[in-house]
Amino acid sequence: MILVSACLAGLKVRYNGTDCLDEKIAKLLEEKKAVTVCPEVLGGLPIPREPAEIIGGDGFDVLDGKAKVVSKSGKDVTEHFLKGALTTLEIAKKVNATIVVLKENSPSCGSTMIYNGEFNGEKKAGDGVTSALLKRNGFRVISEEEFLRELN
Repeated sequence: MILVSACLAGLKVRYNGTDCLDEKIAKLLEEKKAVTVCPEVLGGLPIPREPAEIIGGDGFDVLDGKAKVVSKSGKDVTEHFLKGALTTLEIAKKVNATIVVLKENSPSCGSTMIYNGEFNGEKKAGDGVTSALLKRNGFRVISEEEFLRELN
């Protein structure tokens, strides 16, 4: 089973209430080859919600207590991100996910790039909180771009 970010399958769960629909990923869901997750919603955050970024590191640093996830207005939402990551890990184990395809650049789901923590639109190399936790637990986590390249 493939675990995918819900926004990639067309669910309007992003911070601003939109999706990032990719038809090929949506088709996997229709064919019952994929299951969707949105770690931020699973962690208890609403739709829409304030944008959030990781301050002081990346998702691995958040897991280690060395960084935090903060909303644009300064609210610490780290616990929501950790709860969502743990719930996503449980789902990945339950469905025996062979690969996890997560939305790049997200503070939860980024698997190679995340925003830099300054809310200026710039990105840096790093993993989101959920991506980091899944990788630590032996799951193969890739971005939607990498997944779509592999499909072709």
